[in-house]
Amino acid sequence: MQEHLERYIEALIFSAELPIKLGEIVACLESAFSDSFSKKQVQLAIEGLMARYQEEQYSFELLEIAEGYQFLTKSNYYDLIGIYLKQKSKKKLSRSALETLAIIAYQQPVSKSEMERVRGVSCDYAVQKLLEKELIEIKGRSTDPGRPLLYGVSSKFMEHFGLASMKELPKLKEFKLPDNAIGEAEKLIE
Repeated sequence: MQEHLERYIEALIFSAELPIKLGEIVACLESAFSDSFSKKQVQLAIEGLMARYQEEQYSFELLEIAEGYQFLTKSNYYDLIGIYLKQKSKKKLSRSALETLAIIAYQQPVSKSEMERVRGVSCDYAVQKLLEKELIEIKGRSTDPGRPLLYGVSSKFMEHFGLASMKELPKLKEFKLPDNAIGEAEKLIE
């Protein structure tokens, strides 16, 4: 079994729709083989797989993403994959949905009224679309009057934007505002 550990882990990661966490891999292996596996042992096998898929002959690689592991296409092939994805789905997020998503990502957990305070307009439609696309999720309820729902980004958001953690999200200070911008940006930078 030990000599084939990488193959079993490779099969698990390949078949998972979302990034699969180390603990999930260990639990699945232990259940399948009625044997115990240490996280370190499995981590070493994963590192072996990661090194193997760095070789030039492969068009994909194994990456740690969203607190799990997933096979992704290497950057050399992004243009080709981008064309394919454009052909497959012409639907993009609207500007209002992107603005709402940015507010949620940077201020989560955040209520709809707080989003609307920042944007200055209703966010109902944008929030609904983001929930449908599973880029955001309900994180709980506020203690404010009426106990409004609180929203945050989902693991699908992390996967979609290729982030291993929220620490990789660019700092708002890194964005350059256009010289002809109207209004104040300080509301977001806190």
